[in-house]
Amino acid sequence: MKSPQLYDNHNRPLNYLRLSVTDRCNLRCFYCMPEEGIRYLPKKELLSFEEIERLVTLLAGMGITKVRLTGGEPFVRTDLMKLIRKISAVPGITCLHLTTNGVLTAPYISDLKALGIASVNLSLDTLNRERFKQITLRDAFDSVMNTLELLIENQIPVKINAVVMDGKNIDDILPLVELTKHRDISVRFIEEMPFNGEGAHYPVLTWTHRKILSYITEAYPTLQKINDPDNSTASNYKVPGYHGDIGIIAAFSRTFCGTCNRIRVTAQGILKTCLYDDGVLNIRDLMRTGCSDDQIEQKLMHAFAHRPKNGFEAEQQRTANTPVHESMSTIGG
Repeated sequence: MKSPQLYDNHNRPLNYLRLSVTDRCNLRCFYCMPEEGIRYLPKKELLSFEEIERLVTLLAGMGITKVRLTGGEPFVRTDLMKLIRKISAVPGITCLHLTTNGVLTAPYISDLKALGIASVNLSLDTLNRERFKQITLRDAFDSVMNTLELLIENQIPVKINAVVMDGKNIDDILPLVELTKHRDISVRFIEEMPFNGEGAHYPVLTWTHRKILSYITEAYPTLQKINDPDNSTASNYKVPGYHGDIGIIAAFSRTFCGTCNRIRVTAQGILKTCLYDDGVLNIRDLMRTGCSDDQIEQKLMHAFAHRPKNGFEAEQQRTANTPVHESMSTIGG
């Protein structure tokens, strides 16, 4: 049965849900949260597996076909594979993806393969063990690299997400590009955003998408632009002769808002129709106060019909003009 078409007020299709299953993480990445961590939510404040299944089923009936599970770190949540099996069986969900830091992922790769996971995004900002420890404040580099190799070995499509941080991992940009020489993977370089629990690290963002591209092109003058998939957040490129490709995501510059097809739901059930808003609907509370699926659908449709045109408008509309400073761990990466 063909899924219905769902659109926002700017006639952008909505078919992609990024769903956070936990706000907890076993790393302390510089760009995501302060060194001391954040105040994690009590378990009772998170969506239960049953509530998540209900929500995904409801959204699938409205037109969502793609789901990406995020965190925090998804595998920190107990029995995550049980939830993945439930979501993969929801009628209308045609592809299920996962974003992970790779520390705890390796034991589940064969199960993910058997379930037909569509792809895995692996957070990896450096190929240097010491820099990894400095950025994440944890000594888990070998575990992450083992996960990467197992994903490739099991032929699960892999995208590496590397946040470009001034003074932290600039020396890793070209080695990460080189990862694509013999591996059929995509490496995406992401502008740093202020979602770190503290606010912007710099007065002005120096390493914009333009500077990242210029830096790579200087080292690889034959770099070729390749086609971007529909609704892609990345501008994609390839070094001729290399097996994989690279992408550059203007996450702070927000150049891709005009084709954005995604919504977010945080681990506590807060709907975000844009990464830069501060939450527009508490779905968890609607469920727990006895709202029917039809009533929740009406509230969702109202939110989709009032979606900001872009991330700058969403930021301007934040409650009481509160600046962007939340940890990405609480939002869902």
